[in-house]
Amino acid sequence: MTNNNTKKELPKKEFWSIFWRSWTVYGSFNSERMEALGFLYAIIPSLQRIWNNNSKKYKEALHRHMQPFNMTLALTPLVMGLTVAMEEKSCEDEKFDTSSINAIKVALMGPLSGIGDTFFWGIIKVIACSLGASFAAQGSFLGPIILLLVFNVPNFLVRYYSLKIGYGRGTNLLDSLVNSGEMNLFTYIAGIVGVASIGSMVAAWIGITSPLSFTISGSGIAVQEYLDQLCPQLLSLVTTLLIYSQLKRGKLSVMQLIFIIVIVAFVLGVFGIIA
Repeated sequence: MTNNNTKKELPKKEFWSIFWRSWTVYGSFNSERMEALGFLYAIIPSLQRIWNNNSKKYKEALHRHMQPFNMTLALTPLVMGLTVAMEEKSCEDEKFDTSSINAIKVALMGPLSGIGDTFFWGIIKVIACSLGASFAAQGSFLGPIILLLVFNVPNFLVRYYSLKIGYGRGTNLLDSLVNSGEMNLFTYIAGIVGVASIGSMVAAWIGITSPLSFTISGSGIAVQEYLDQLCPQLLSLVTTLLIYSQLKRGKLSVMQLIFIIVIVAFVLGVFGIIA
């Protein structure tokens, strides 16, 4: 058992392997699993070390990390470090709940993406582009160089230290939670945060509305207004739950579902039922 006061670090070769692989996370981005494949590729060196003598558990770990994952790229090493620490704990403790690994990953996506997007895309990118453009406007070759340096140096430092913190602090945190018996509570709370994050994304990104309206006794009735009184973004929620239920049943592939969604949306849109 690791002492909570002991600073634990990844093997040097493994650390740098995960670090450099973390830069390729977006290279395999797709609409179904988003950054999952890139995330898995980055932590494979650790998974191979942890499950070296158990091919069955290794395969389970590979499948586990193919669940959808998406967050600001610069902060993914923080989650990678924590994930590796949890995989190690799973290997050491047979009673460890492996579902907590993905629960915590999902719970961290929203908060860390909010911080990362604000810092890197809202601040650093704007400053980098402004400085680079001002030099380029004067005909200086330093323009693109400054842009790349101002944006990528903070990116490099955040990735480096977040991987260290994610693994080192993550190991100590897990030891503390397991020893105190609070791991189940932590997993439960992480699951709630994850579900809340997904709910907020459904409301923000889908936005299905109905332009239908009726006239009864000379009074106009807008269907969407009544739906909003029942539950804001009700149509978006119902649509998401229907699609999720079909995915869980496993009778239709993702491509078949996408095709059905496109056809149904087109037909309902033509007849003015949804917008």
